Amino acid sequence: MVRVDHVETSGTFALDGGEWDVDNNIWIVGDDSEVYIIDAAHDAQPIIDAVAGRRVRGILCTHAHNDHITVAPELSIRLDAPIYVHPGDEMLWQQTHPDVAHEALREDMLFDVGGAEMTVLNTPGHSPGSCCFYVPEAAELFSGDTLFQGGPGATGRSYSSFDTIIHSLRTSVLELPAETIVRTGHGDHTTIGSEAPHLEEWIKRGY
Repeated sequence: MVRVDHVETSGTFALDGGEWDVDNNIWIVGDDSEVYIIDAAHDAQPIIDAVAGRRVRGILCTHAHNDHITVAPELSIRLDAPIYVHPGDEMLWQQTHPDVAHEALREDMLFDVGGAEMTVLNTPGHSPGSCCFYVPEAAELFSGDTLFQGGPGATGRSYSSFDTIIHSLRTSVLELPAETIVRTGHGDHTTIGSEAPHLEEWIKRGY
């Protein structure tokens, strides 16, 4: 049975010379013995506390903006777990953690979580290497900053593209079953069924 635990941490997102105070969601997915950590934001100790002694099989980064990877190297050392980042975000990773080694995420890569399979969906747009993680048996999607309650992630900064994120949403995300719960990188969760009908509205408004 897939178990999902939630941690929220606060800190700074920095890109293109600007800084913003942000609250980030971290998701711990697995069962009572083994887990994956999705995103590694700001502060390691609350994440380690939520792991609660379970074996961590990997630290999966939805993308490599600094606020989602802040403590990935620290968690990797303290929990003896590999870090996974999509190669499309290597330049962003190097801005925050130059020369820190990690494994590569790829489209359709599978991770075993709680006896179910979690699939990697590469969903570029917010960043070139943005990924969502989908567990069909549990009807759970971990969307990072690709999809939020009310629309797509921001695309007004370096390495981002509104047209690309719309393509990713149309072809990889919003076609998932309506009952799928969307666990976002920031803010409240939503469902595919709540968001999919609004795609054309997002296209018209341009964000």
